[in-house]
Amino acid sequence: MTMPPRYTDEFKLEAARLVREQGYTVKAAAKSLGVDPGSIRGWVRKLAPATAGPGPAASPEELQRELRRLREENRRLLMERENLKKSDGLLRQGESVRFAFVRDHRRRWPVEVLCDVLKVSRSGFYAWLQRPPSRSAERRLELTAVIRQVHEESRRIYGSPRVHQELTKRGVDCCENTAAGLMRDHGIRAKTQRRFVPRTTDSRHARPIAENVLARDFTPDRRDAAWAADITYIPTAEGWLYLAVVLDLFSRRIVGWSAADHLRAELCVSAMEMALGRRHPAAGLLHHSDRGVQYASEVFQAVLAGRDIEPSMSRKGDCWDNAVAESFFATLKKELTHHESYATREEARRSLFEYIEVFYNRIRLHSTLGYMSPADYEAANPT
Repeated sequence: MTMPPRYTDEFKLEAARLVREQGYTVKAAAKSLGVDPGSIRGWVRKLAPATAGPGPAASPEELQRELRRLREENRRLLMERENLKKSDGLLRQGESVRFAFVRDHRRRWPVEVLCDVLKVSRSGFYAWLQRPPSRSAERRLELTAVIRQVHEESRRIYGSPRVHQELTKRGVDCCENTAAGLMRDHGIRAKTQRRFVPRTTDSRHARPIAENVLARDFTPDRRDAAWAADITYIPTAEGWLYLAVVLDLFSRRIVGWSAADHLRAELCVSAMEMALGRRHPAAGLLHHSDRGVQYASEVFQAVLAGRDIEPSMSRKGDCWDNAVAESFFATLKKELTHHESYATREEARRSLFEYIEVFYNRIRLHSTLGYMSPADYEAANPT
């Protein structure tokens, strides 16, 4: 009989906060995380009690939430200003495209300002607005609306290939070139990556090193046959928040993770314990990591040995031996953390929870998986 997953206290707390602090209903949180609603309800009662009623002065927690709200509003306003400044790319487009941009954004900026920036006349815009659109124009508007919706639902990380795949899943008839053209015309862009080279691996130790058993075989034929693990760090105003993850190479699902303000071996042990509690893998699982002191430590190796898990480690200085885990961190930074400024480690931890558990594992389309999410891929390929 399949054993039910066990969730860590950290997971329960963050799940409860989705309801208490981020506006999720119990039903929505349960669906987003793939957890029974009764469990969510219990975690909310036990781990996230309602805050006290209003008093004469705001609590530190309330002030912190208000500060985060104001920062988010300021970030949004800056983005809007930059988007308007960057609209000069539209100047290479025809008048109809520029008029459409004015129409779509006139509630955000004055028409006079938009027409001035895009070098079209207001009278020409209003005359264009009165013309009945052609069937082709109507079709492009309909497609653009759906594309914009898909892009927003992806947290603005999808480029045209993934947008096209999502349109296909929804039964929308549109080729990739058309989607790319509409995205380009309307300034719908995927988030871009900033270059940053972290260093979290300390392989200068005398502990035993496992052989590279995985040997870059990143495509096992079943779930829980091979896991990859790694560590990265997230900047906050309080200092670094270190993130350890465990990833199932079959489905690319993050099966365990932990975040802390240190790089001790307990960080990796905590992530591994989450993975083991949720997945209950059979004996013979292969665990691959770099040669870092955390993974070579006695306490971590004891966890592997206790569950009959075979260790595997990358060759010295060869990040390609753990390319899938490295790729996940690149994606995480490109799509999330490089676009955020976290005031506290706790704020960063909550952001990571929602990205990993709600979005990455259950919604985000992976090209390696035939543009399916890890959860959908596992459901379609039970083993």
